[in-house]
Amino acid sequence: MEVELRRVDCRGCGAVKSESLSWLGRSSFYTKRFAFYVGKRCQNSTMEEVAKELHLNWRTVKNMEMDYMREKLRRIGKPAPRVIGLDEISIKKGHHYRIVVSDLERGRAIWFGGKDRSEESMDLFWEELGPQKAKKMRLVVMDMWEAFENSAVKNAPQAAILYDKFHVMKKLGEAMDEVRRQETRDLPKEERTYIKGNRYILLSRQKNLDLKGRKRLKTLLAANKCLNAAYILKESFSQLWGYKYPACAKRFLDNWKSSLKGQKLKPYEEFVQMLERHWEGIVAHCKPENKVPLGFVEGLNNKIRVIQRRAYGLRDEEYLRLKVLTCALPDF
Repeated sequence: MEVELRRVDCRGCGAVKSESLSWLGRSSFYTKRFAFYVGKRCQNSTMEEVAKELHLNWRTVKNMEMDYMREKLRRIGKPAPRVIGLDEISIKKGHHYRIVVSDLERGRAIWFGGKDRSEESMDLFWEELGPQKAKKMRLVVMDMWEAFENSAVKNAPQAAILYDKFHVMKKLGEAMDEVRRQETRDLPKEERTYIKGNRYILLSRQKNLDLKGRKRLKTLLAANKCLNAAYILKESFSQLWGYKYPACAKRFLDNWKSSLKGQKLKPYEEFVQMLERHWEGIVAHCKPENKVPLGFVEGLNNKIRVIQRRAYGLRDEEYLRLKVLTCALPDF
């Protein structure tokens, strides 16, 4: 397709400027409509497949997809969240992190950035959000990372802090695994075989195991009293998230803590100490207004890992940022 463009000699600056057409893409070699078509195709196919199908260079396909994602963000508008989830992702080996902020009410990522997971990097989000929108924030969901909490308290002091259930249960799973390792070390070599290979059975909920897994679990718990006590305590702890009143939740924790006496489960005792240090942020889940879909953050992390695998070899962080921010947005 050939189109004549008018060229204007500007008397003000002395430069020659070409006419801009609204239907042209960032490059004058393709239209916006074609760029958006290519970008939409890339949402379900790899860049290489789309380039091969349309006989284009993969860099051209990448630029078109980025145009499409920028248009997605432009159409959705600037975020004004009231409930956010904070988490970090690793972008490469060597503890290189970026922070991801999600709007939990609308189910979308709204910010990706920072240089690490420090308080200074977290402050960049609040600066970009602005003090007016920060004042309207009512709930911040996070793991127990101190830098995130300090930044939230400093920039949105009126917002409640809620620690993510999945991270708390992950800490309990780590305590269960440490008990398993201790029991393995204490046993003679010839008696360790019945514990080896059962790590994920002990970490799984009993209702999620198949018939074979339940039989193996029953045999294992019958053979080791310490693992049996640790597993029963792990299974019963999930009741904490069903309480609607903080006093009832605290009573449950006290009873659960008293069950540890005489059990010699040091990792569980350390887990309880961690709970007591962060109790205000954990018990905040009892309030009805704090009942938000916490699973979105973990689901978003899974999506990001898929994006990183599909984009293996690319070093463009802006491309990754756009993919993360648009992965939960509808196509147009």
